[in-house]
Amino acid sequence: MSQASRPLVELLSKPDCHLCTEAKHLLRELQGIYSFTLREINILNDQELSAQYGEDIPVVLINGRKAFKHRIDIRQFVRRLQRLQGGTPQAWWQRFWHQENG
Repeated sequence: MSQASRPLVELLSKPDCHLCTEAKHLLRELQGIYSFTLREINILNDQELSAQYGEDIPVVLINGRKAFKHRIDIRQFVRRLQRLQGGTPQAWWQRFWHQENG
């Protein structure tokens, strides 16, 4: 899959946020299994984002649409990617499950 056709997953976060760190680690693990581009955005570098989200982070956007806040539901994340990229949800979930428990 080309870089341009991969979903863009953006993690809105800031330093010293334990939920942000957890989300980043989970997304990096998932990126090793599924094809998507991951971009981390420090909201402290953007006044508008900082005002909008403040302490209400992390936030995960998929192709610019808000998908998760605070915690990532792995099954829902995989389903969203599946809808964007095609394939069956069972096949995607089985790949993740096998990777984690293999």
